[in-house]
Amino acid sequence: MPLRHLTPHDQQLFRQYGRGPTVPVLDPLLHHAVARHALATPHAVAAEHQGARITYGELDRYAGALAARLVREGVRPGDHVGLFVRRSIPMLVGLLGILKAGAAYVPQDIGLAPPAQLTHVIRTARTRVVLTVAEHAHRVPLPDGHLLLTLDEPLPYAPAPHARVSGDDGAYVLFTSGTTGRPNGVKVTHRNVANLLLTEPGGLGVRPGDRVAQLLNIAFDMAAWEILGCLTRGGTLVIRGKDPAAAARTADVLVATPTVLSGLDPAACPRVRTVAVAGEPCPRPLADRWARQAAFFNCCGPTETTIVNTMSRHEGSAPLLTIGRPTPNNTVYVLDADRRPLPIGEVGEMWAGGACVSAGYLGDDALNAERYAPDPFLGGGRRMFRTRDLGRWTPGGELEHLGRTDDQVKVRGFRVELDSVSSVLEAAAGCTRAVTLRRDARTLVSFVCPADVDPDAARRAVADALPYYCVPEQVLPLALLPETDRGKVDKQALLHMIEERVAVAR
Repeated sequence: MPLRHLTPHDQQLFRQYGRGPTVPVLDPLLHHAVARHALATPHAVAAEHQGARITYGELDRYAGALAARLVREGVRPGDHVGLFVRRSIPMLVGLLGILKAGAAYVPQDIGLAPPAQLTHVIRTARTRVVLTVAEHAHRVPLPDGHLLLTLDEPLPYAPAPHARVSGDDGAYVLFTSGTTGRPNGVKVTHRNVANLLLTEPGGLGVRPGDRVAQLLNIAFDMAAWEILGCLTRGGTLVIRGKDPAAAARTADVLVATPTVLSGLDPAACPRVRTVAVAGEPCPRPLADRWARQAAFFNCCGPTETTIVNTMSRHEGSAPLLTIGRPTPNNTVYVLDADRRPLPIGEVGEMWAGGACVSAGYLGDDALNAERYAPDPFLGGGRRMFRTRDLGRWTPGGELEHLGRTDDQVKVRGFRVELDSVSSVLEAAAGCTRAVTLRRDARTLVSFVCPADVDPDAARRAVADALPYYCVPEQVLPLALLPETDRGKVDKQALLHMIEERVAVAR
């Protein structure tokens, strides 16, 4: 029995805390949910972008005609189709058309992804068909024998095909950011996605007519939360142009990384009633600020566990900002290095189980074996995923996120959790964001926002709270932190900034 080494009390809490509620998801096919809204309210606005609109009826009709074309070109259930686009209404037609054809979409931002990355994606995902728009067709590095279709060419009406798709078929293939090497393609099923979006709290209470901002890069899995979370529930997707704040100002619901959210002013977004953040640690001041006007959900989960698999509604009065509990039909286990459950309150690595666990990496058996494992707690042939996130259960059954195993660094021979240093800085006077990085084996450096934070006072705050080897050599105030194309802090750009300063100082 995998729990035998725990006390009876901890065995009980392991089961109680680690398992989300069991909730039925009656029809896990995402395009079916959108089609139901098209049938019920065909004239409701599905999306807006820079003055253009598309209704649910139009979206369903155009996507059905595209699906028929894809099937004529030989696309079948189980196939992957490239969706190389920028934020737009054609992006939605392409996404839904691929799903209606029974295939999985493979999204890339054609304006940002370099040719080498697109080539890697086409090869790894075996996308024999790629969709784009005419303006960007020249950017697609199309191999011989592949087909490029432009979404802005008119298609004759054709009824949508009745593809034989199950919940276990792929909905999308997301390529992780590849910070440790080449991006890895993760196959995520309809059942995985529907389990988050068609239950609460993952549905974020979106109702027909609610306005959901679409702020994020389509190649980032949280964009699927914005797009499909809106369209499967009958909302209106407000697709941003160059200014994300303009879309946020008219929205009821925001899904964002903390970095993207920190660029928005709650006072300028009076309609916003629900906010969800994930993708990187959320600073407590940011959570408190938004929680004063909206239901604020702090969430966690890598791409491999389908966007997020834990959520917490944060209140400003809470003693801790946690990542909450497992979402419905999901489990979380805090395990030691031997994959044994730890007593409540002890720090370990979080493994995720249940309906969130994706179908795995494309063409990488070794990585699948390293990160996915049989789930001994659910059994029945289920799998669990190694998140590489560190955490512990609070006495009340909430998960406290304590950084990542790869964010633990050695400084002067001591193990340091970089996020713990940043958390102390974010509690210092006037500081709203902080990032701490290891420059070399002896040196930490921190970056804080806004630019008028007193660096000496911030550094003293760390010295007062943590051991000497955790104190950054420098604290650099910045007006803004640089962002990656996925809306996260660009740590490589920050390290480059430090090296440039050191070079100038010499």
